[in-house]
Amino acid sequence: MTKLSEWKPEDTAFWKGGGSKTAWRNLTFSVPSLLCAFSVWMFWSILTAKMKGVFPFDDTQLFTLVSIAGLAGATLRIPSSFLVALAGGRNVVGITTALLIAPALGAGIALQDKSTPFATFAALAVLSGVGGGNFSSSMSNINGFFPKRLSGLALGLNAGIGNLGVSVMQFLIPVVMTGALFGSLAGAPHVTAAGQALYIQNGALVWVPMLVLFTLGSWFGMNNLPGQDSEPTSAAVMRILSLQAVAMAVSAVGAWILVKNPKLPLSLQLGLVILVVVLCLGAMKLFPGKVKESLGKQFRIFGMKHNWIMTLLYIMTFGSFIGYSASFPLLIKIVFKKDPSAFAFLGPLLGSLIRPIGGWLSDKLRGSVVTQWSTVIQIVGALLVAHYVKAAVAAPDPTPFFGAFMFSFMLLFLGSGIGNGSTFQMVPFIFEPQFAGPVLGWTGAAAAYGSFIIPTVFKSQIKPGAVTVENALYGFAAFYVLCLVLNWWYYARTNAEVKC
Repeated sequence: MTKLSEWKPEDTAFWKGGGSKTAWRNLTFSVPSLLCAFSVWMFWSILTAKMKGVFPFDDTQLFTLVSIAGLAGATLRIPSSFLVALAGGRNVVGITTALLIAPALGAGIALQDKSTPFATFAALAVLSGVGGGNFSSSMSNINGFFPKRLSGLALGLNAGIGNLGVSVMQFLIPVVMTGALFGSLAGAPHVTAAGQALYIQNGALVWVPMLVLFTLGSWFGMNNLPGQDSEPTSAAVMRILSLQAVAMAVSAVGAWILVKNPKLPLSLQLGLVILVVVLCLGAMKLFPGKVKESLGKQFRIFGMKHNWIMTLLYIMTFGSFIGYSASFPLLIKIVFKKDPSAFAFLGPLLGSLIRPIGGWLSDKLRGSVVTQWSTVIQIVGALLVAHYVKAAVAAPDPTPFFGAFMFSFMLLFLGSGIGNGSTFQMVPFIFEPQFAGPVLGWTGAAAAYGSFIIPTVFKSQIKPGAVTVENALYGFAAFYVLCLVLNWWYYARTNAEVKC
């Protein structure tokens, strides 16, 4: 791909003279890579639901796999937040997309044998975290290609269609499991208690050819921005692999703790998040030379008040979206005893499709105003889901409450999806350009821990003979109220510190 000698998206003449075409081409190749990354990261939400009753793992173990993938994906986002400035956007997207072939192929092989140890699946869940990490680098990269006036739309499209990978995955996997998609190469099907032949392994293998295609597309179809091509590609690749390896090792430590201590108290499991963040950031600071110098400049965001406020707001929006996406199928299975295949994809689909609209509305109105109303929707949705889950668990037959449960959960996905777009649109208006990319990456990394925290909290509320997940939802609603107040005070009110 042609090397870019200059990049001035805010210059109207430059933008119309070819800059726009280059930016949209990079977005076009970025989107499918990110969609596939989300799919591989989150495919444990459906694989575990299908493994239940076939593999010899209990509900706690299955939720643990979902949690491990969430923990790893969030942790991989920490170095990914800063990789674009260090190694170039095209290089990062191409290499990290290629890395996802390992967990997809590995899980496809492991799922062929019911005697595969749980530890093997835990290791593969860690590897799939690369897909979660891709979000931060992808968003940081795309933000640099577009002018501020189009940032909401561009980031919304990249993230929204990327997030759609969760819904595409939750719809596609049950379909490909029904037949011998790869012939004898995928092994024999599993037989469920109902006598159904199920190729669970296809749910992982189906992503391998797509990953190969998207790796080639991003490598040959995208650009590094000026200044990111100053060193040989081999040096950039080594930086990517080295920083990814650090986050992977830290994630493996977290996964080992979870697997070895299945009854670890909830407070200690949540404390594990702080531990892995500190370990990952500390290890990154040990890198010498240009890496240390670049990270030192980008780490200045940690001394900025608004970085931490926006982190909370994005945890509320994206953290909720990804955490509920990971938990939704198993909740349907456990609370309502239904096959989640026909329902689980609907929430992520709604949240993903509405995200670009949230960004577009923010470009037309103000991001903080859109965030304010989306937060209200999340509060209402959380309280309604809590009410109907409690009623369903107490009822002899939970079926009459399923429709109301689905409607309420759709409100959660609607509010979080709109807020995903609006909060990211706010960032370029709050921070100077050199900090906007790292802030986007960091807030995305922090929010991704929702994919670990929400399944972990739900897991703590599910015990034999006692399902009390409504308590978790009351806690989430209280957090949303706090975010509502912060957004109003700092950004949305008439005399706000920053009007955005």
